[in-house]
Amino acid sequence: MSNSSSITHFLLLPFPGTRQLQLLHFCLFLAIYLAALLGNGLIITTIAWDHHLHTPMYFFLLNLALLDLGAISTTVPKSMDNSLWDTRDISFAGCVAQVFYVFLIATEYFLLTTMSYDRYIAICRPLHYETLLGSRVCLHLAAAVWGWGFLYALLHTASTFSLPLCQGNVLDQFFCEIPQILKLSCSTSYLRELWLIVASGCLLFVCFVLIVVSYVQIFRAVLRVPSQQGRHKAFATCLPHLAVVSLCFSTTFFAHLKPPSISSPSLDLVIAVLYSVVPPAMNPLIYSLRNQELKAALSKRIPGCSQKQ
Repeated sequence: MSNSSSITHFLLLPFPGTRQLQLLHFCLFLAIYLAALLGNGLIITTIAWDHHLHTPMYFFLLNLALLDLGAISTTVPKSMDNSLWDTRDISFAGCVAQVFYVFLIATEYFLLTTMSYDRYIAICRPLHYETLLGSRVCLHLAAAVWGWGFLYALLHTASTFSLPLCQGNVLDQFFCEIPQILKLSCSTSYLRELWLIVASGCLLFVCFVLIVVSYVQIFRAVLRVPSQQGRHKAFATCLPHLAVVSLCFSTTFFAHLKPPSISSPSLDLVIAVLYSVVPPAMNPLIYSLRNQELKAALSKRIPGCSQKQ
């Protein structure tokens, strides 16, 4: 294969083991996928239906649920299909679509940064909350987050697939991941994509720093609240978001900054599952489904739910 134009498909990394283990992988991924669909779907419909939840915090939460649905739907179904039918193939177009998955990941990090700004304004400058985060401002922020994420992914995808690929078509990952595709390149032009990855890492670090700065200010403001009940309420609105941020950033940082000495195909596979599959399924649980306002809104929509509560 002299270049990427001659490649019609790629071979993904199969989950090792017997046929029984492959079916177990299919069932496990199916359960995670259905949990993500159910959790994020409930969040989207509940926020859309209940006008009491039409606030900046829940508006951004709805966007997060949409991103999580898109992210897990890009990678998991194809992996399940390959395990079920004992295949490894993914078409060239399908691989391009999975690489474009970076759009959803980048957008999610930008959105988490925006959500930390929302919490900062709500706690540190509550009297200016309506002014600084009105409906028009929220729409502009969301549009900017999605737009920057799309541009980021477009640059990555175009740069990756413009490289000549002559090292075969076998990828050591269960989905099309940019570092794995770069390993197939036989040209020094991969350096331009490397620089793009470095720039992306810097951008991710900036998002992380902005979130940390926001929470330092938040914690300082909360500790000055005189009543214990007030401090507890303020922390309760921040801790779920902080848990999601910790989950997303820790798995991503470890995946891309781990020492080469501890790298192995099995470890890389586990880490990829942690940062690409687990967060979209866990985010509804740790961020939203423990939210009392969402539970109250959900109980109005599901018959019998209010009686159980």
